[in-house]
This record gives sequence, C-alpha cells and structure tokens, in this order.
Amino acid sequence: MTDAQDRVAVVTGAARGIGQAIAERFLEKGWRVALIDIDAETLSGTVQRLAARGDVLELVCDVAEPDQVAAAVARTVEAFGRIDALVNNAGVAVFKPMLETSFEEWSRVMAVNLSGPFLCAQACAPAMLRTGGGSIVNITSISGLRASTLRAAYGTSKAGLMHLTKQQAAEFGNKGIRVNAVAPGPVDTAMAKQVHTPDIRAGYHDAIPLNRYGTEEEIANAVVFLCSEEASYINGQTLAVDGGFDATGIGLPSLRGG
Repeated sequence: MTDAQDRVAVVTGAARGIGQAIAERFLEKGWRVALIDIDAETLSGTVQRLAARGDVLELVCDVAEPDQVAAAVARTVEAFGRIDALVNNAGVAVFKPMLETSFEEWSRVMAVNLSGPFLCAQACAPAMLRTGGGSIVNITSISGLRASTLRAAYGTSKAGLMHLTKQQAAEFGNKGIRVNAVAPGPVDTAMAKQVHTPDIRAGYHDAIPLNRYGTEEEIANAVVFLCSEEASYINGQTLAVDGGFDATGIGLPSLRGG
C-alpha cells in the first residue's frame, strides 16, 4: 500500500468552496494535492494559504478545453510523479426557466459539468494505471437525482455525470480504478449564504430531515473516504450527502415533532 505522503490527488474547481475543502482534507490526510481552477487570482490565494499545510501545485485550467487539461495533468505528473485520485468538482450553473436558457448557456454547462470530467478522467487514468490504479470521484448534485424548476441545463448535466460515473466504473474497475460520485444537497457555501433568502433557507430546512444545510467539510469527508482504502469495494455508486433530502420528497413540518 502506498504511503499517504506519496499519494497525489488532483482536485478541479479547487480555488474556493467545496473544492477547497476537499483539497484541505486531502492535505490533512498527508496527500499531495494539485489544485485546478479557471480563476487564476482566487486559486493563487488559495494555494498560498494551503502551502503551509503540505505539498500543493497550482494549475490554472479550463476543464472543458482538452489541451489545457492535458497540459495540467502532464505538469502534475512532472511535479509529483504520480496520480492516485481525481476529484471532478469544477462546475458551472445557469438557473433560468427552460425557455429563457440560451443554447450557448446550455452548451457551456454541459462542456464544464459533463465533458470536463470525461476529459480529466481520460487524462489522469493512464498515470493512475502506471502506479497500480486509483480512485475517481465525480461531484454531481441532488439536482441530478430530483428535478426542479430553473435547472434544465444544470440538473441534466449532473444526471449525465451520474451515468458517466457508472460507465467509467464499468470500464476502469477492471483496471484497478474505482469511480464513484458524491451528490451534495444544499450546502452552506459562501454563494448560498449570499443568494439564498430566508424564505429559501426555511424551505430547505423543512424539506431536509436533518433540518439544516450541509457543510463543505462534510462533502469533503465523503470524497476523501471514497478515495481511501476503507472504500476499496465501492465502485459505480452515487452517494447523496444531503441530510436525507432525496430520500423524503416533500417535507411536512407539522409532522416533524410526531
């Protein structure tokens, strides 16, 4: 078994939020981490803060661009010598009625949220195979499991990513690479705090059996677990980290105390 200090994780969308929390959790476990993001300025600040915690690599990259992905992965292998885990966290969202969603918006969501994980897995898998295998975790969303308004592009891209996870698991599993997905429910990110009104927050609380939002750290814990030896027989699964939101459907606050 490879020592944790030798293991390398590639995390996309790592400049902030859930991606940053995932990178931090890997570092806490002794992994080396390559952080990929399209936002160069924010990524630089994040890497500077995390450098004191372990070995990190800063990679500015649009995951929807094949040449950029190939270059970022090549730099990772050059710097660290190996790749043991890939976390496809980078994503974009357009929340509009279907009739107001442009084809350009639809295409960009699909390019980043679905084509990005496809490209990153293709680029990272050969490096994993050279050292005996590894783990891929795709960050999907509860919006890929249950439909709602304003999410035609976003929800469809995440549902597609769940099936891509199964396809990757079926093909890569025979070669020693496990592939799973984590589907976060409502998470108390900085963006959620800014855009979720008190009414929206109350509605989510009513619909979630745990009666709260999740945290970025809770998502990170699930991801790093799936990349660990403790999850060695888990492959092709989507784990909803959502406080029970997907399991229960419409919340009934009046019955909660019963």
